[in-house]
Amino acid sequence: MIYGMVISLKRCIGCNSCTIACKHENGTGPGVFWRKVNITESGIYPAASMHSLPILCNHCENAPCAKVCPVNATMIDDNGIVFIDEKKCIGCRYCMTACPYNVRSYVTSNDQGYFEQGLTPYEKVAYQKHTVGTVEKCTFCSQRLDEEGGIPACVLTCPAKALFFGDLDDPEGPLVKLLADNPNYRTLLPDAGTQPKVFYI
Repeated sequence: MIYGMVISLKRCIGCNSCTIACKHENGTGPGVFWRKVNITESGIYPAASMHSLPILCNHCENAPCAKVCPVNATMIDDNGIVFIDEKKCIGCRYCMTACPYNVRSYVTSNDQGYFEQGLTPYEKVAYQKHTVGTVEKCTFCSQRLDEEGGIPACVLTCPAKALFFGDLDDPEGPLVKLLADNPNYRTLLPDAGTQPKVFYI
C-alpha cells in the first residue's frame, strides 16, 4: 500500500477548512501551518476570478529533504509517507532549505499560545507534542490511518469534497480511477524531479 492524495482544483473553494482541520488535529502553534491554501486572482473586473491552490508535503518518492539530512531523521516508510524522527532531528534545517515546496516548519516554542492570557487547556496538551528545536511537517495524519477507514483530517473536513486520499497501488481503488478519468499533474514544480504522491486535477 502506497498512500497518496488527489486535490481537485475545480472543487476547491479556498475556504481553508483543511488548514484549520490540520491545526486542530495536530495541535500546531501560532504561525505553523503544515498545509495551507494559496489564493490568487486573475483577470479584470467584471471578468476577474479567484484561484485556490492547496499546498502540503508532497511525500515525494525522490525526497530531497531526506537526502540532505545529516542524521537521517527524515525517512520514507513502507507506505510512502515521508516522516521525521524528532528524536534524531538536530534542527539544522537543511531539509527546510532542500524542500522545493516550502512545507516544513521549525519549532521555536511550545509554550506560546494564541491568546495573551496564557495557554488554553487544549494548547497545554497539544503543544507538548512538539519538540522545540526540531522540524515538522504533514504526515498524512498517520495517527489516524491505523483506524478503520481512517483518513487525514483535512480530507474528512473539506466541505467541497475537493480532497481524496487512498492507495496508489490499488488499480481498482478510487484514487487510481480518479486519476485515470481526469487530466492531472503530479507536481507544482516538474523540474524538481521529486515524484510526489500528491496529484492535482
